[in-house]
Amino acid sequence: MAGRTSKQSPAARERAGRPKAVQTPEKNRRTAAELRPAVRQVVETAGYDLEDLTVSRAGRRDVLRVVVDRDGGVDLDAVAEVSREISRELDRHDDGFDSPPYTLEVTSPGVDRPLTQPRHWRRNVGRLVAVTAAGTGLTARIAAADESGVRLNTDDGARDWEYAQLGPGRVKVEFGAATTQKTAEQPSGQQRDEEESP
Repeated sequence: MAGRTSKQSPAARERAGRPKAVQTPEKNRRTAAELRPAVRQVVETAGYDLEDLTVSRAGRRDVLRVVVDRDGGVDLDAVAEVSREISRELDRHDDGFDSPPYTLEVTSPGVDRPLTQPRHWRRNVGRLVAVTAAGTGLTARIAAADESGVRLNTDDGARDWEYAQLGPGRVKVEFGAATTQKTAEQPSGQQRDEEESP
């Protein structure tokens, strides 16, 4: 049987001599489903709604993005306090050195957040929205909203709609309008705080 030899280029030999980077096993990475119950408890205890929680990667770090909201909106001080509480809870439940370091981002919803829940519509009363209603696209102002439905004002007048008749609403940004002073003051619609684990 003939023998076989192989040659390596200098670059390949150099790569072979380097220590391999330690990879975090997939089973030890955090998932949104695993984190959501603990994060939701912290957020709701603080008096907020957990609107979204996602986990993504940035190099060796996990990036945990948490979106919170409440009636009356969320200011920067509130976001910072919720961020600290979530960070303490995550550190308390972290399983130690096998989990990768993480960056925690806590933010309030932006104006591009779709209106899909009754509380979303209620918190945007007075704003102009684009929505599909009974299969027809329209632009209307939210006049009132409760748990059963919403009243929309259009050029043709006011009409009450059940949520089942509506698609997701999209807030239309209005600059300089008295009824949208909050949007003009905060064009991004967001407050944000970040923390990093060691």
